[in-house]
Amino acid sequence: MAQAEETRERLVAAHGLDPAHIEIVPVTASGDRIQDRALAEIGGKALWTKELDAWLASGEIDFAVHSAKDVETIRPDAFTIGAVLEREDVRDVLIGAASIAALPSGAVVGTSAPRRAAQLLNQRPDCKVVTFRGNVATRLAKLAAGEADATFLAAAGLKRLGETGTGHPLAEEEWLPAPAQAAILVECRANDAETRAVLAAIDHAPSRRTVLAERALLEGLGGSCHSPIAVLTRRLDDGTLEMQAAIYSPDGAEKVAATTLFARAGTDGAGEDGPGDAQMAHALARELLDKASEAVRIHFTGTAD
Repeated sequence: MAQAEETRERLVAAHGLDPAHIEIVPVTASGDRIQDRALAEIGGKALWTKELDAWLASGEIDFAVHSAKDVETIRPDAFTIGAVLEREDVRDVLIGAASIAALPSGAVVGTSAPRRAAQLLNQRPDCKVVTFRGNVATRLAKLAAGEADATFLAAAGLKRLGETGTGHPLAEEEWLPAPAQAAILVECRANDAETRAVLAAIDHAPSRRTVLAERALLEGLGGSCHSPIAVLTRRLDDGTLEMQAAIYSPDGAEKVAATTLFARAGTDGAGEDGPGDAQMAHALARELLDKASEAVRIHFTGTAD
């Protein structure tokens, strides 16, 4: 809801509208209703989108607001990304300790994200991971009830809820975020030219470029909700993108990392979201899979050379 409110505020500012002209229609997704199991066990990312997809397809809503990291890599042709809002802080926040190193020996850490679990176990194999799902308040309540010693939350989500003083942000260079983390993605019907024009006014081209590049990496890897994937994409001063990515075995025992540079926007076929970016992301995916052992590759459907 905070993301929907932000989207409305940006549209109001961009078009000089009365806020009443943009109605927010709350939808409770399956992913919100089922919180006792990991997402990968109950249907994956589609649990965050299928209800919204149905309403969008039927015309009950004109556009849908999503956390970009929760949107499936392959989407129906009937929908298109109308806007990617300016990306927020991409870091994870550790709640319960000042750093990964500061976690007590044998600490119980709550998370349902394969990426977070694998990264944690790679750095701290002595820790134990237990499933934590739910919104920010739910997870903090579970932590307060002693169900775990620590947990992770996204810095962007905390900021949007006004919880900026909660926990300890982890340096993104040492603890890579999830693909498309901290970005709000707005989808509409592909054939709805009027809505696409309205949304174009709040599209943030640099954020769109990094988000689509990271989604292209996911596509190249053939990643799913079971696949531990971490990636950090930075826009350098000269307009070049630097993508640093890592894939893991779920138990964190194996890590494969690689980095690549993308061409500046508008050069070598790479626009703000041009085909050059997707090709570079796919090449990085192949490099990662080429380096990986079978224990890692089994969790991906992408093809190594």
